[in-house]
Amino acid sequence: MPSPIPEKSTLDPAMAPGRSPLFERPALRPAGVRDFLRDIAPHYASNGVIGLVFSASGPIAVTLAVGAAGGLSQAELASWVFGIFLSAGLATLVMSMVYRQPLGFAWSIPGTVLLGPSLAHLSFPEVVGTFFVSGLLILALGSTGLVRRIMAAIPMPIVMAMVAAVFLRFGTDIVASSQANPVVAGPMVLAFLVLSAVPVLGRYLPPVLGTLVVGIIAVAASGQFALNSAAGPIFATPVFTAPVFTWASQLELVVPLAITVLIVQNGQGVVVLRAAGHRPPVNAFAIASGAFSLLNAGFGAVSACVTGPTNALLTSSGEKHRQYTGAVVYGLLSLLCALLAPTLTRYMLATPEAFVLALGGIAMLKALQQAFVSAFSTKFTLGALVTFVVTISGLDLFNIHAAFWGIVIGYAVSRLLERPDHAASVQAP
Repeated sequence: MPSPIPEKSTLDPAMAPGRSPLFERPALRPAGVRDFLRDIAPHYASNGVIGLVFSASGPIAVTLAVGAAGGLSQAELASWVFGIFLSAGLATLVMSMVYRQPLGFAWSIPGTVLLGPSLAHLSFPEVVGTFFVSGLLILALGSTGLVRRIMAAIPMPIVMAMVAAVFLRFGTDIVASSQANPVVAGPMVLAFLVLSAVPVLGRYLPPVLGTLVVGIIAVAASGQFALNSAAGPIFATPVFTAPVFTWASQLELVVPLAITVLIVQNGQGVVVLRAAGHRPPVNAFAIASGAFSLLNAGFGAVSACVTGPTNALLTSSGEKHRQYTGAVVYGLLSLLCALLAPTLTRYMLATPEAFVLALGGIAMLKALQQAFVSAFSTKFTLGALVTFVVTISGLDLFNIHAAFWGIVIGYAVSRLLERPDHAASVQAP
């Protein structure tokens, strides 16, 4: 069993004075097939499955809704779904095996949402042009090491307050889904409570996995699985959309997309992983996000990134040094989803919304609890509170997500009004 890895960033060789490698050095040798087979267990696999179910349901629904509203063809939508699952699977497999950590990649949902208004007056080739340029910008910023320095400068409680605000809706989704569809959500909540309260049962059937099983049974028994009878393609057929580069589209989308990936999305993933006891490679995240965003752009898909919800699900249970196996399962399933993108999308959208909301909310409870504890239990509590309030307010300036402004405003208020906390932080070894 590998020895525990210290959590302090000062122990990271990539952060040592005088050294600034592009990729942080792994603390352990990369995992091989034998290591994976030795470390995998049912609850790690279930974490990977839950992560995939989460990605293949709500986020896919958002993607399809934005694309359809923007006038994309079925072929373009299918190619988009293929691209985001392909990059998510490849990036997660490579990074998780190399670093032996659960490093889950997905795609930018806030980035997808901000495309909605733009598709109303920009052509899809113009939007694809911004995908390419933002991918290059993310890659360039990652190569400078600037992202790592920014993340190191922002106090952890302030970033965790942003995460708490973003994750809060997953907790409220449990209540909303239980009220809207008690036949499906009710048994799922009950199963989670019973399996969590009785450790003997939880050892044989992990609570989140049991919630998934009970949810599937409830959906089937209630007759709420509404599969569209119209036949569709089984396998994905990706298409290439030739990019068009215009000043109007670049000025509107490139910077918001890059900030959303590097600060909002990757920032969530980094702090969630740190809270779970891991040492995520911040700079390697930025570079990988840029590289795979370029891959996505080739299929007409939005930017790749590390996300908080996915990594919260992958680290929701088990021993820290074995959690990478859940990410590997998630990566492999993502590649399968890329191949079967049209079929998967059709089946996931056939499940009732309450099933997805209840499952995602229950699986995220531990991460939500950790986010609040980390944000408000020590120092920088005023800055954390301002960050939380601004983020949850939905403030949208210059087409940039509220989570970014939450960190900016919360950090500024903290520097002004919490000077002793910052002074103590600088003096701490």
